[in-house]
Order: sequence, then C-alpha cells, then structure tokens
Amino acid sequence: MGEPDGGAADAENTAASGGPENGEELSARAVDVYGRVTRHEHIDPVRDARALAELADWGLVTTDPRLPHLPIALDPQEAGRRRLDDELRRMAARAALAARIPQVTDELSLHFERAKWRSGRGSEFLGEPELVNARIEQAVGRARAELLTAQPCGPRTAAQREAVEERDGAALARGVHIRTLYLDAGRDSAVTGAYVSAMTGLGAQFRTQVTQFQRCVVIDRRQAFISDHVVNSAPGDASWHVRDRAVVAFIAEVFEECWRRADPWNGDPDSGAPASAGPGGTRTTLLQREILRDMARGIEQRLTAQRLGIGLRSLSKEVHTLRQLFGASTLQELTYQWALSDERLIDDRPPHPGQATA
Repeated sequence: MGEPDGGAADAENTAASGGPENGEELSARAVDVYGRVTRHEHIDPVRDARALAELADWGLVTTDPRLPHLPIALDPQEAGRRRLDDELRRMAARAALAARIPQVTDELSLHFERAKWRSGRGSEFLGEPELVNARIEQAVGRARAELLTAQPCGPRTAAQREAVEERDGAALARGVHIRTLYLDAGRDSAVTGAYVSAMTGLGAQFRTQVTQFQRCVVIDRRQAFISDHVVNSAPGDASWHVRDRAVVAFIAEVFEECWRRADPWNGDPDSGAPASAGPGGTRTTLLQREILRDMARGIEQRLTAQRLGIGLRSLSKEVHTLRQLFGASTLQELTYQWALSDERLIDDRPPHPGQATA
C-alpha cells in the first residue's frame, strides 16, 4: 500500500479539527510557515497545505494559483484588525442569541406546561385571558339552573359592566339563579355598585365579605373555572376549566361557606353592612375583630389591609373607631383592652353543616 496523499491527509485533519474558521489560534506550524514566507524560503504546497490554509483564513498570505510554491506575506497588523472585527461580530451574534434564549424558552414553556397539565377529562388549563373569557361566556350562555361567582373585584370599567350585565341578564331571563360574592371593598366602586343595583332588580343576589377568598365561577354545579395555582410560568389571568363532578361540588361548597359569612348588598354602599353593634350586644363588627386579631399578633397594618382587601385609609378609620370604642389613647392600650374583652372569644369561623357537636 502506498503512503496517503499529503494534501488529502491535511484536508482531513483540517475538517476534523473544525478548521481555522472556528476561531482557533494560529498553530505553531502556521507561524513557522509565515516566517519562512517572509524570508522567501521554499514552501511545499502539499506538505504545508494546512498551515497555508490557516494563514489564508487569517488574511496573512495570498497565493497565485499559477505559483502555489511562492505565497506572498501580507501585513499582520491589517490582518489582525480584520480578524478582530470578525471575532467581535461573531461574539455579538452569539450574545444576541444567548439573550433571546430565555424569551424563547419562556414562550415554549407555556405550551409545554399546558400540555403537561392538561389532565384529561377532569380539568383543562387555559393560559390566555381571551380564551378564559370566551370559555366562561360559552359556559354561562348554556347555564340552566345556577351561576355562582366569587369575584374579588367587580367590573372595572363601564364597558366590562355592560358586557357582564348583558350576559347575566340573559341568564336570569332563562330562569338561572345567580349569586355573586365580592370583597367588602367593592362597595366603594361606583361601577360595581351600579351593576349590582341593576342586577338585583332583575333577581340576582350579591354579598360582600371582609376577608380574601379565591376567584371561581360555578355553572349548574357541573363545571367550574378557578384561578391557576399549578403552572408557575403562566400569566396572572390563567385559569382551569374543571369538569370533575367531585371537585366542582367541593368548589361550590367553598363558595357556600363564604356566602354564609358574607353580608347582603343591593348596590347601596351601606346596604347590608354590619352595624356598630352585632348580635347579642357585641360592640365590634367582623371587620373590626379581624383587625384587632392581627394587631394582637403584631401584624403590620399594611399586611392586614391587603389581607382584608381594604385600603390603609379605611383601616385607619376602623382603628380610630375602635380606639374610641375601647377608650384607648394608643394602639398598645387598644391591644391590651382587646385582650381583656370577651369579644375576642367570638368564633367568626363559618359553620360546617353536618359537623358533629358535643
């Protein structure tokens, strides 16, 4: 067998190493050949083919095809500047690609998570607000008996109010019984109040609750829509469409517990609101007792306001009323008076039907 062709071997080695276009440094062989070129020493086009290819890629030599054994050396400073510019452009392109990777993966993750958490017939993940709204509109449009809605906030704009009023009005006309739960802070919203007034006149029922609750929509106790607490990368308006009868029944019962402890509302800011004295001669309202319990635990008023869904100004007014009620000049004294009060023993937890009692 004869010796392998030197040019072919060099070409294979160049391909195997990835070639000089991969950003490798000049090999020692190429540096040696460049020095020989500048000294006009003999160059073997076959034996030195790989080194000449490196030098040509760097722009350090040029060769006349008719005289391959006489390569011409070029200015290394100029070649270096061109090489540096090329490398900087490559780096910028790689950096731009790296910067786009998180955005691309986030977009793909939403599709992946949606497929991952689509749990057959029991529930379906809805990632886009438009899809959530369309699916709810479709389900409510087919409601025949009952619509339960727990909404921490009511319609935010007049346009939203008109859309919801038209949808729910049509449901009421079909004989659907509608009950809706809002946070107590909703009484301060003129848009929500106008909607509640209009729908109450058509037969719907509304109540407000002091403490926070989870958003849900239950249709005929056969299907429900709930907020997402599974897909971490999903937008804030993402929801689940639940069709499992046992889970829907559980969601409806959670709604009923909130409904039993909530106060009726007909759209008037003060209608159904708890009075300053409750049943049995109690002096404090449920809202005030929630505030006092947090104060006794040392919880910041800002966090209490967030939990109760009210503003800091409203909370401050309640605290001022409580200080007058208990004759306390400071918050510390108010907390002390509350600790001595029999009203701290009031059980504000919702009743549980069917629960065994001693």
